[in-house]
Amino acid sequence: MPVTYKKIATVTVGSGGAAAITFSSIPATYTDLALKLSLRASSTGGDAYIKFNTSSSNFSRRDLYGNGSSAASSSASDNYAGNINNTNQTASTFSVMEIYIPNYAGSTNKSFSSETNQENNATSAFARLLAGLWSQTAAITDIEITPNTGNWVHHSTAVLYGISKS
Repeated sequence: MPVTYKKIATVTVGSGGAAAITFSSIPATYTDLALKLSLRASSTGGDAYIKFNTSSSNFSRRDLYGNGSSAASSSASDNYAGNINNTNQTASTFSVMEIYIPNYAGSTNKSFSSETNQENNATSAFARLLAGLWSQTAAITDIEITPNTGNWVHHSTAVLYGISKS
């Protein structure tokens, strides 16, 4: 059975930056969602956080990561989504991130996965795989991605796809 991706929306941050990238009124007509992002934060904080339906509560995660010289894992009860390039990294470089949300419109708790890679011409840049859970049964109708501090810089981009099995 082929899987089809259909672009739902694209957000590109304009000059002056943006505190958040938001997708709202997401239709419940797909099986899964995929969010593909190219991000850079305007401050030294290099972390991205996700909200579903404006909520940052009831999240948990487990992740594996490496920084070029060592690897580790962690777990927490927060809405962390991954490492993002910031003002400490090579100028004008952006991180890539993909967030996959299966069964986003179903009536069970919502799992998601996130893969991020920082781009940096230095000795340290993170690659991270994250498995997350939003312990809520409501369909996801809104997604928001924010940096932990500062704003997303000009040209940061996010594309939301709906995925159907046809």
